[in-house]
Amino acid sequence: MPIDLRQVAAISGMSGLYRVVKPTRTGVIVESLEENPKNLVAQARHRMSLLDEISIYTTDEEGTVPLSEVFDLMHQKYGDKLPISDKPVNEDYKNLMADVLPEFDEERVYVSDMKKLVNWYYIVKDYVGFKEVEETATTESEAETEEGKEEKA
Repeated sequence: MPIDLRQVAAISGMSGLYRVVKPTRTGVIVESLEENPKNLVAQARHRMSLLDEISIYTTDEEGTVPLSEVFDLMHQKYGDKLPISDKPVNEDYKNLMADVLPEFDEERVYVSDMKKLVNWYYIVKDYVGFKEVEETATTESEAETEEGKEEKA
């Protein structure tokens, strides 16, 4: 997985994304992912969702695709700039989803979800970052080469 979303959370009723810093007795300390980060305590009354646990509904046999994979597909296809206009209409979001994930379930993935996805993509790109796929592939092939050398020895 090219991006690690295990420590990134969305909190219902609050805009933006947050990095989980550490747990407390009454909740979790989080840091906002923005230019001037702020720390706050997300308590039990806040509904917090880790991005690592969020998936997009699809119509294929899997049924869902993890958000990290969708972000990766978006990054591979478009890089830093998504093809969304400055004043996007609903069709722009639907076209983006159809282009990135053609098998997304149009009945269960709402335009509001797509808007969040685009917003979150830019936040993750700026404050979490994407690892290069080549680095991961190179590291894996080097590890396999090392294993092969050890087996021969």
